[in-house]
Amino acid sequence: MAGRYDRNPFDEEEEVNPFADGGKSKFSGGAFYTTSGSVPAATNSRLSPLPPEPADFYNSTASIDIPLDNAADLKKKEKELQAKEAELRRREQDVKRKEEAAARAGIVLEEKNWPPFFPIIHHDIGNDIPIHLQRMQYVAFTTFLGLVACLFWNVIAVTTAWIKEGDPKIWFLAIIYFISGVPGAYVLWYRPLYNAFRTDSAMKFGWFFLFYLLHIIFVIFAAVAPPVVFKGKSLAGILPAVDLVGKQVLVGVFYFIGFGLFCLESVLSVWVIQQVYMYFRGSGKAAEMKREAARGALRSAV
Repeated sequence: MAGRYDRNPFDEEEEVNPFADGGKSKFSGGAFYTTSGSVPAATNSRLSPLPPEPADFYNSTASIDIPLDNAADLKKKEKELQAKEAELRRREQDVKRKEEAAARAGIVLEEKNWPPFFPIIHHDIGNDIPIHLQRMQYVAFTTFLGLVACLFWNVIAVTTAWIKEGDPKIWFLAIIYFISGVPGAYVLWYRPLYNAFRTDSAMKFGWFFLFYLLHIIFVIFAAVAPPVVFKGKSLAGILPAVDLVGKQVLVGVFYFIGFGLFCLESVLSVWVIQQVYMYFRGSGKAAEMKREAARGALRSAV
């Protein structure tokens, strides 16, 4: 049987405010206890919410102040750029006028581009020589390189003969042929032909014919190598090759190879001079060269 002072379980619980002014409470173990009684004041203990984050917390970008030039500075810079552009244009026109004046005077500025590994001369057949003359110029260039190969192989063959025969004079002559023949051929007949095709000058054609004939005579002489100087052994021709093959087979073989190279050089050189002469006569340069020679003789006589 219920006690007299028992609470009615159906009554509404009286709310206890632990923070009321009249009551004193203590907090212990997550619950509030009043000082007046032992009944715990049941409260919901919750943590205080975090302060709200700013709207641009994740997308915050620091503003960068970029100083902008005012209109006066921009106009000043624009005028400076225009002045520089006008100066560059004026310089380009000056350079162009000088190049045109040099071309009219016959002065050609050439860029050294050959050989590619160590450029010492200007050589550009594709751009300097007319297309209908490029074939002859290429074959003439082949004869120039062929002469270089012939004289170089001649040094090798004569060196073997010197080692076997013990005569250093023939080796020195072979070296002289090489160091004088290569630059001499370029200056005396190859470059004149190059300039003749390039400028269509009759006098340059005449210079080429004179020294190219000497070149052909030399290579034919070298192919035969008659026993004129040191029994012809300073040149790898057919006569010393026949003489040496019975004594030193290796030396004789080297001389026979040199004979073949000189023969090939002779054939190509004869073809080149024939083609150049046919073009020379067909273009009317022969008559022009005769007139120039006559005028020169007349001036010399006067």
